[in-house]
Amino acid sequence: MSLIQRNPESNKGDHGTLAILGGSPGMVGAAVLSARCALFSGTGRVVIVRLSLADGFVLDTVQPEIMVIDVKAQASKPITTWLMGPGLGTSDEAAQTLQGLMSCNSPVILDADALNLMAQDPALQRQCARRSAPTVITPHPGEAGRLLCSSAQHVQANRAASAAHLSQQLNAITVLKGHRTLIAGADGVLNHENMTGNAALACGGTGDVLAGLIGALIAQGCSPMQAALTGCRLHGEAAEHLTKRLGGMIGITAGELIPGIRLLLNQAPPISRPASDR
Repeated sequence: MSLIQRNPESNKGDHGTLAILGGSPGMVGAAVLSARCALFSGTGRVVIVRLSLADGFVLDTVQPEIMVIDVKAQASKPITTWLMGPGLGTSDEAAQTLQGLMSCNSPVILDADALNLMAQDPALQRQCARRSAPTVITPHPGEAGRLLCSSAQHVQANRAASAAHLSQQLNAITVLKGHRTLIAGADGVLNHENMTGNAALACGGTGDVLAGLIGALIAQGCSPMQAALTGCRLHGEAAEHLTKRLGGMIGITAGELIPGIRLLLNQAPPISRPASDR
């Protein structure tokens, strides 16, 4: 596993800032799960960027280390990597904000409602395809089907071709979630079939945790492909370990994966990045 060696003299600024665009009213939990996983995965700073703070959510009382700001305040933050979509919603305001922020020069992970908004708007898809900075998309089969003007059933019957098509269409690394998650490069070449994980992951929020983990690894300096491969493997391994400890797959929740991911990250021997990944 290729993880980044920490310099003993480093500070939080050396370990990246992940900004998570999402957490609209009624869907705050999605952004919180992503943020908590990013924090537990070693990111120096984690910021939830919301369209509005009018409903009063300005602090995660369980993890007060996570900053919560509105979208107008994000311009003053030094952001290393963006994760866009967990709990974002599909309002006109969400679409306009996504359009504005996707023009950034930072790596971007697009998940959940960011993908749904792109499926509704070919202009957003073209904008994504024109990005010069790296992009990772993390669709489940339903989201992939909408992006391909198809169906979840068609995607499931043609998983490798669907992942490759999405990567070429959007100029993005595609993480097509599901049993044996597939990872395809932006060139449309299928790079990997992830073999870890089990049906304990078939519950709400596990995709938000995975997106937060991938974002954390990129923010800390992993290449986007390395982050996608490593993130999927660790996510699945955490589910396997938790299932073994609890004696079964029933009733496991997404948030329970996060401490296990941290443990796996700390147990893995860190190595320096190859020069090509810097």
